[in-house]
Amino acid sequence: MTAHPISETVASLMPRAKAELAELVAFQSVADPAQFPKSECEAAANWVADALRAEDFQDVALLDTPDGTQSVYGFLPGPAGAPTVLLYAHYDVQPPLDESAWLSPPFELTERDGRWFGRGAADCKGGFIMHLLALRALKANGGIPVSVKVIAEGSEEQGTGGLERYAEAHPDLLAADTIVIGDTGNFRVGLPTVTATLRGMTMLRVTLDTLEGNLHSGQFGGAAPDALAAMIHLLASLRAEDGTTTVDGLVTDADWEGLQYPEAEFRTDAKVLDGVELIGTGTVADRIWARPAVTVIGIDCPPVVGATPSLQATARAQVSLRVPPGQDAAEATQLLTAHLKAHAPWGARVAVEQVGQGQPFRADISSPAYTSMAQAMETAYPGEKMQSSGMGGSIPLCNTLATLYPEAEILLIGLSEPEAQIHAVNESVSPEELERLSVAEALFLRNYAESKRA
Repeated sequence: MTAHPISETVASLMPRAKAELAELVAFQSVADPAQFPKSECEAAANWVADALRAEDFQDVALLDTPDGTQSVYGFLPGPAGAPTVLLYAHYDVQPPLDESAWLSPPFELTERDGRWFGRGAADCKGGFIMHLLALRALKANGGIPVSVKVIAEGSEEQGTGGLERYAEAHPDLLAADTIVIGDTGNFRVGLPTVTATLRGMTMLRVTLDTLEGNLHSGQFGGAAPDALAAMIHLLASLRAEDGTTTVDGLVTDADWEGLQYPEAEFRTDAKVLDGVELIGTGTVADRIWARPAVTVIGIDCPPVVGATPSLQATARAQVSLRVPPGQDAAEATQLLTAHLKAHAPWGARVAVEQVGQGQPFRADISSPAYTSMAQAMETAYPGEKMQSSGMGGSIPLCNTLATLYPEAEILLIGLSEPEAQIHAVNESVSPEELERLSVAEALFLRNYAESKRA
């Protein structure tokens, strides 16, 4: 079978793509100045802006968003009367966590076992490179048949809503006929997948105070209330014995209809240790795509090294709640807040602070743009048909765009398949997946333009 010209072009561009991804991964663009210098995010934003200018984008701008970060925008006009497609990615990344657990430096793209390792390689700096590859392939094969807007967000991982608020204040900026969100992923490597649903998220910081100051555990332990023990007690109330999320008033028994996730495959993908049980009830798909899930993502407490025999006067924790489609994130925030206040033991003083929130999202996969994407994916992945699945993660911008542009079709694709280990140590991207999805996106843009002319 003769290779498609788009496929041949993308294959020839892969060495350049690897070099560019290495440059982009090198920026330590964690959008939290308490962890990494803000200058790292600014440098990454400028790199993205320069890349767009090099592709002849017009109106390239670094947008100062209300959360103090920058999103990068550019516009590339297409033929007269052509539809407009918005391509989305984000250049900010999760912190590397325990750098000693990485097999190679987290901000140095490293090839190993057929994959490219580095923080943001899949989530979502690779997504921006995917967009560039698709556009370059079209340029080399007759031209780009649509007008293209690109938006690269600078604080998606923090969930602080900067781009959402900016878009609401400038509603014409991101208007498009179709929007491609390049921040999800295939169900597994080699299986072309569009994401039908996203869980939303709320993030709360809870503080418990029980004493005016720390006390000697021998002199006062047994009667004086320990704030850290109180926090452990409180956090335990968020899960049932089987691990099911139990937030007072929150619905936790919805079912997922569609592509299922075999338990054995999930255990392998999640790297669950032998003998350790999965938590919750229902199918795996129910638990990760259709139901809420609470996670304690951080606790302030004395480290083991250097700990003293003291009762803690204050304890603090950060709690994330994933909210499935059909539930409102703002209501879930209220329920979680009320639960935390109601279940604090021993009359401990409770303070709850909201630090992030995003609504869940459900795509209309029956829309015409999905037909164009299905055809493109079948060409990019010979012998495979496009599948649809859920995704447990959150992309808060999706609902903002759906509200601002109700007529726009929104498609979700990307590089974050299970082996990518996004948000964990040793994040990586499959170069084959990057290549095939870039081909699929290029062919989609061509198919979509043709469908609009028909």
